Amino acid sequence: MACRISEIVLKCRDPEVLARFWCEVLDFVELGREAEGCIEIGPREGFGGPQPTIFLIRDDAPKAGSTRLHLDVNATDRDQDAELERLLAAGAEPVDIGQPAEATWHVLADPEGNEFCLLRTRLAAL
Repeated sequence: MACRISEIVLKCRDPEVLARFWCEVLDFVELGREAEGCIEIGPREGFGGPQPTIFLIRDDAPKAGSTRLHLDVNATDRDQDAELERLLAAGAEPVDIGQPAEATWHVLADPEGNEFCLLRTRLAAL
């Protein structure tokens, strides 16, 4: 037997802002609120499906340095350039973390500076 990633926990200063951002990026919905400052978002079918949910927890401590774990995302219904434009319009910012100029991916940050990468390959929607 093996484990499966079911939930990703992200500490943040403003769970409302990040919930809106990541719902837009991933086509997720708000699934619930555990307590003040804690929001769970995920696919429309909810917890336990093929995709993990994201649990956003308020934490007022400032982000210190680069994150040690980041998400990689792939477009499902458009090419990488069109998806990059959509993510930038949603509030993502380009980030230089020393990636090569010829990189086939784009390094971005969410509204709180958490890095994530947009990869080139288009994946089938779930």
